[in-house]
Amino acid sequence: MLIRVGHQIAISTPQDTPLVCLTAPHPSRHGDFVAPEAVSTAPFAPIHNYLDDHGNLCRRMIAPAGRFALRGDVTLRDDGQRDPADPAAEEWPVEALPDEALKFLLGSRYVETDLISQEAWDRFGGLAPGWHRVQAVVDHVHGHLRFDYQQASATRTAQQANREGVGVCRDFAHLALAFLRALNLPARYVNGYVGDIGVPKAADPMDFAAWIEVFLGGRWWTFDPRNNQRRIGRVVVARGMDATDVPLLNSFGQHNLDSFEVWCHPVDDAGHELDGMLFA
Repeated sequence: MLIRVGHQIAISTPQDTPLVCLTAPHPSRHGDFVAPEAVSTAPFAPIHNYLDDHGNLCRRMIAPAGRFALRGDVTLRDDGQRDPADPAAEEWPVEALPDEALKFLLGSRYVETDLISQEAWDRFGGLAPGWHRVQAVVDHVHGHLRFDYQQASATRTAQQANREGVGVCRDFAHLALAFLRALNLPARYVNGYVGDIGVPKAADPMDFAAWIEVFLGGRWWTFDPRNNQRRIGRVVVARGMDATDVPLLNSFGQHNLDSFEVWCHPVDDAGHELDGMLFA
């Protein structure tokens, strides 16, 4: 199937402002592009691309004073399958984990494993290790937190979300990461596109989404504490320890957000939007 994804973000700045943006599909998906991503700014600003330590594509630019817009749009091929699952996937002991997975056992800015460790072991330590224990963590977070976009906070941590019982998708992800890492399960934060493909169309405007990946049985698996369901057409933008590593727009100066639009939907060969429920 073909999926069109993209965004347009407009800000206003009182002065020329350096930006670093992580909004492009992850380099691992570039081989699926039907044509190169169309990227533009208004007014025009040169863009320098680089890869960060996690392999994410970062766009570096200077927004001139006044109103500035960044737009990206691309159509890519997708297998049309739901996120893969393997209930038989096993946890690996820490000593058997690959070197690159070890850092995803550590606490981070928004993931206070030290503060939540006791609760993690009290709640989930007695469960059989493996896929079903990970799913139990995700089920708990999904049921414990109430999604409320109006209560989004850029500073809320996993422990704060746990106490408050409310948050947005990044808070669901952070809390699940805290429990999992405390249980010695490597888990990383993911940001990207999740369209309403194979599910009823959401009433709220489309937005970027956050979910997690967990290392089991020698590979990384997708889990989604916010939606708690396998989805079709998930497109990764960036991965990291937590939201600190994957800012959509990192501004090195004052700015106001004027408008924000995101799209992710199936299209036909001519580029016309299709009803996502056709793929249910």
